[in-house]
Amino acid sequence: MFMIDYRDISWWYWLATAMLLSYGMTGRPVGFILAIGLVLIQLIHYIIKEDRLSAFTVQVRFMTLVFFVTIYPSPLQPLYWVPTIGLWAQVIFGYCAMARCVSLISWNRDSPISYALLMKTFFSLPVRGSVNNKFIETE
Repeated sequence: MFMIDYRDISWWYWLATAMLLSYGMTGRPVGFILAIGLVLIQLIHYIIKEDRLSAFTVQVRFMTLVFFVTIYPSPLQPLYWVPTIGLWAQVIFGYCAMARCVSLISWNRDSPISYALLMKTFFSLPVRGSVNNKFIETE
């Protein structure tokens, strides 16, 4: 059930990000700033690695960065508990809610949004590698 993949650089990135968010959740907002910076570094790394902005790994990091920056203003900072829990789920169990959300963006799927697709996307067991196109509805 555990998907701890210490040989994968992205796992280390997400572990460090989860730790920084956890630090921020202890009342030290510098943890959020450092997490934003680390996600920006990840984004740059994966843009260079994938050599295209449309790569799924780039999209996930971009949307994570947008989310982190959006909830940074002080009144919204309690919302950081959502990505903090989500990243710990990613690091320990391999379940990435953000990747599942990104997989539902229109250019990342071939089938229309449906109840069945949403259920399959969010309630399927974690998968190794990218979740992109793993939950396409088959009839």
